[in-house]
Amino acid sequence: MKHGDFTELAKFYVDRPGYSEGVLNCIQAHIVLQQEKDELVVADVGAGTGKLTENLMRLKKPMQGYAIEPNDAMREEGCKIFASVDRVKWQKGSAEETGLEDSSVDWVLMGSSFHWAVPNVAMKEFYRILKPGGFFTAIWNPRNIESSELHMDIEKIVYDEIGTTKRVSSGNKLTSEEMKEKLEGSGWFKDMLFIEAFHEERMTVERYMNVWKSVNDIQVQAGDEGFQRILHNIQERLTGMNEIIVPYRSRAWTVRSKKK
Repeated sequence: MKHGDFTELAKFYVDRPGYSEGVLNCIQAHIVLQQEKDELVVADVGAGTGKLTENLMRLKKPMQGYAIEPNDAMREEGCKIFASVDRVKWQKGSAEETGLEDSSVDWVLMGSSFHWAVPNVAMKEFYRILKPGGFFTAIWNPRNIESSELHMDIEKIVYDEIGTTKRVSSGNKLTSEEMKEKLEGSGWFKDMLFIEAFHEERMTVERYMNVWKSVNDIQVQAGDEGFQRILHNIQERLTGMNEIIVPYRSRAWTVRSKKK
């Protein structure tokens, strides 16, 4: 398995957690106020199988627009899940080349995927497809590990196997200074807004294990045999449990295009 290749992981993505809808509703309200219009055309870029898209469909003003995903297996899974939803059009594309028309959307988002993009190239593309004064949001949903003894134990299982808990990016340790450079450094965007909120997800053991099976970077670092040991040891730690409460913290950075 290679870093950033999610082909074999698509079938597990349905079990991943969603994002804080409180955070997303706040950002949407902010954009609606700034744009002075109720209906926003939205693009979820790097949409995967549609975890963020699903959240956006449940907001006070449900999403309409596009889900953009470069990986065929992930996109096909998303198309199946959203087969009956006509408010969202799925199409192949990436952060660097979305395939959308100039000035066609009001709000672009990337959920737990901006770290795979080339920042300057992606921000130039987002500037192109956004309408004047449009917005871009990069959001992550890391586990709030320190708040739970169980999840600290599980993190140690990973650490003991690979010798590090370094992630490509879970968004957990990103600072606003880093994000300001990535989002505003190009000169195309301004007015960065940071919002964070804590939330929990209740999962069956099976779903929780599937979430781990959907993780790319740990699998790459551990290798096939090492990752199987990680899964086995996590499963052992969960012995006797029927339900797991997983703490998360959604962290989102939003900037506004300077396009007039």
